[in-house]
Formats: sequence, C-alpha cells, structure tokens
Amino acid sequence: VQLQAFGGGLVQPGGFLRLSCAASGRTFSSFYNIGWFRQAPGKEREFVASIDWTGIGPKYLDSVKDRFTISRNLSKNNFYLQMNSLKPEDTAIYYCAMRPDRNKPYSTWGQGTLVTVSS
Repeated sequence: VQLQAFGGGLVQPGGFLRLSCAASGRTFSSFYNIGWFRQAPGKEREFVASIDWTGIGPKYLDSVKDRFTISRNLSKNNFYLQMNSLKPEDTAIYYCAMRPDRNKPYSTWGQGTLVTVSS
C-alpha cells in the first residue's frame, strides 16, 4: 500500500484548504481505517481525524471539530481533509495514514504536506 498526500500550502487565518491523500497498491476492504495526523514544529505528532473506509465513525481532535471534515472517495481510492476557519495553531506538517482496521496501529504512512497558516 502506498499513500501520497498533497494539497498543503500557505493560507491566511480564517481561510481554508483541502488536503488529499491518494491510496494505491491493493483493494481496500471495508475494515480499513484512514486517518490524518499532524506535527507542528517542536511538537509531537498528533491525531487529527479518522474514518473507516466505509465512512463509518469519523473521529476528530477536539480542537478541529466543527472546522475540519474527513471524507473519502471510494471510486478513486482517495481521502480528504477539508480544513475551514484555519488558525495559526493549525500550522504543521500533515500526514495521511492507513491501518487494516481500527483496532490496529496505523501501519502505512504518506509523506507529509506542509500547511502554514499565517497573515
């Protein structure tokens, strides 16, 4: 399985970005769980959002609830993170990840894409 993330960039506070992650290399079962993580400068990587491949059970970091939305397009094997009302504290490298099911650790990671929120 390979993941490729893209869509980062520089955005002003209050702006929006949509991150994409393209998954390839196999057929994904409904048990697969996909997620987004981020790592800000000088901080540890943290969970941002996740969802099952079927679309069941989206979960979010408290600080991004009501601003970020995780989704997926099964026909394209892509998944997305729509980020609205961005804040400077959202600045980080964002990574997409995948695991065979929600009870296992994330085992496949994409390269990061940098999101910078600044005026």
